Amino acid sequence: MDKFKNQKLSPKERAADLVSKMTTAEKVSQLNYDAAAIDRLGIPAYNWWNETLHGIARAGTATMFPQAIGLAAMFDQDLMQEVADVCATEARAKYNQSKKHGDVGIYKGLTMWSPNINIFRDPRWGRGQETYGECPYLTAKLGTAFVKGLQGEGPILKTAACAKHFACHSGPEGIRHEFDAQVNPKDLNETYLPAFEALVKEAKVESVMGAYNRLNGEPACASPFLMNTLNKWGFEGHFVSDCWAVRDFHTRHMVTNTAEESAAMALSNGVDCNCGDSYYCLLEAIEDGLAPVDKATESATRLMTTRIKLGMFDEACAFDKIPYDVVSSKAHKDLSLKCSENAMVLLKNNGLLPLDPSKLSSIGVIGPNADSIDALRGNYFGTVDEHVTFLSGIREAFNGRIYFAEGSHLFKPSLQPLGEPGDGYAEAMTVAEHSDVIVLCVGLDATIEGEEGDTGNAFAAGDKMDLFLPKVQQVLVEKVLSLNKPTIIVVAAGSAINPKGENADAIIHAWYPGQLGGRALANILFGKVSPSGKLPVTFYESAEALPSFEDYSMKNRTYRFAENNVLYPFGYGLTYSKVEITEMLYDSTLKTILVRAKNIGTMDTDEVIQLYIKDEESKWAVLNHKLCGFKRMHLKVGEEKLMEFKLEPSAFEVVDDQGRRFIDSHHFTVYAGVSQPDALSTKLAGVSCKLIHVTI
Repeated sequence: MDKFKNQKLSPKERAADLVSKMTTAEKVSQLNYDAAAIDRLGIPAYNWWNETLHGIARAGTATMFPQAIGLAAMFDQDLMQEVADVCATEARAKYNQSKKHGDVGIYKGLTMWSPNINIFRDPRWGRGQETYGECPYLTAKLGTAFVKGLQGEGPILKTAACAKHFACHSGPEGIRHEFDAQVNPKDLNETYLPAFEALVKEAKVESVMGAYNRLNGEPACASPFLMNTLNKWGFEGHFVSDCWAVRDFHTRHMVTNTAEESAAMALSNGVDCNCGDSYYCLLEAIEDGLAPVDKATESATRLMTTRIKLGMFDEACAFDKIPYDVVSSKAHKDLSLKCSENAMVLLKNNGLLPLDPSKLSSIGVIGPNADSIDALRGNYFGTVDEHVTFLSGIREAFNGRIYFAEGSHLFKPSLQPLGEPGDGYAEAMTVAEHSDVIVLCVGLDATIEGEEGDTGNAFAAGDKMDLFLPKVQQVLVEKVLSLNKPTIIVVAAGSAINPKGENADAIIHAWYPGQLGGRALANILFGKVSPSGKLPVTFYESAEALPSFEDYSMKNRTYRFAENNVLYPFGYGLTYSKVEITEMLYDSTLKTILVRAKNIGTMDTDEVIQLYIKDEESKWAVLNHKLCGFKRMHLKVGEEKLMEFKLEPSAFEVVDDQGRRFIDSHHFTVYAGVSQPDALSTKLAGVSCKLIHVTI
């Protein structure tokens, strides 16, 4: 028996044996994302590129969950891991069938290029919808849970996860191929790197993907600093370039002169798998002495180790038995619905919600996102066998008369074909006038908010110019609200949007809520469930008061450093009930906080209890406070529950200007509540945090 087939050996030992049998040309052929078959060794062709940001993407039918930023709004590690496990299960089921039919093409493999754990530092970034928000702690916890769900508990990986984009990548999209992100050591180690470190050390993520940009002058996909950082963390997986990022070395960053030099630079600096076409000339670069052949050997070994970990060279593994009928099954769609319900954030409610259908004869559903499937899915999406738009969900739940008007285009000035005049406002006003209550469905979708090259938003390459609705929708909102009818604004977007809804009775931020988002919305509108999502990003009043988009400094960015301009705070979100913290205790020996919470309202509800810590002494502490714990719980009316939070050593640490992390204080204040411990959160949520002073 060949050693590489011996399952008693470690995956790395098996991979080393297999690669030792390859010629240099064969080794290089395995470093492309579309790796070639080596028939003489029994190695089938394999395409490394697959996506599962919020369900299997671009590979046919699959369950579609809320977009990543919506999943983050659940503030729920257990549910996040369950979602990822479903994604891995469906990936295996689809892989089993694709392999059976000889399809080894793109999006058919088991190496999933998710999650995106970049920090959503600026709300203008169109790809921020792919992330878990602005908080390094929240991102680390949710990203770790997602990776564990994708990879399983072993010894065979269910799928292989990928932490991307390493590092300091969060726009602007239009210049990402030549942009040099200048980031000081404090911000690097306090904000941009912690989630990647957690996924490497705690989740044992199998791969890391580089970014398009440079970081402090070094291309992120060939950065000695970043590669050394991974080595210090003990990373044992493989490194993949972002797609066609290596080509940028000589065409956009201008750090090399030729394609051969770029390929050699990437390989020499640790890029094992090239997504793109740069490694097609790698053999020539090696033969010309631009890169050492032993680097190709090392990269091929790392890649083969991953394939062996996935069971690809074993006769059979348990995951081969996963049947196709799990794909888009009822159980998986039920989970998607639950996530949609838990993700939506109630930003405002003057008492109109929940609606009592017995007191209504008609509902007007208005807006360009009311009956839009694009408003459900965000970017990096799959095909669904069932979807429920906002309009369809309300129709399912309400037996009275439903009026509908699109009202306006998503962003164009006319609703009519061929550009003829016709804005739709008159019909919207008519519907509003004939309705007892109005559900105004506005926002964005991934055709104008997303990744550069994937959107029609040519003026900003997928980013946003401001934090408001497109002008045609602003006018629609103004006109409808001018009637002073009971109105609920529902915003579908992957980022912070100020809908200027001061005169609305209620505002729900629905994100891109997944295939059954309309059913989830209806369940919330009519009180079948209480909303419970929390904002994983700060909603600002306007972009004008924000730092420059190109500035990667954290000054006046995110809840930890915000000085002004906050519309709705990070961690904020209302329910239909009221939960208060009744008791808070600190165990100095175990470094644990005990929190007792009680539902003193009139409706059963989920609630997210949040823990924040403020360093009271160190000059290196964050300006405000930082999240250090969160737990979602369900509380019936009058019910009280006790929770225990373990304070990790990192909660007490600060980072200085040299990037050194250490404990610099003895005195801290720890807060527990259903939101941040700031004045605006207290005002909006109607309940204050409880605090305790901690000495270490």
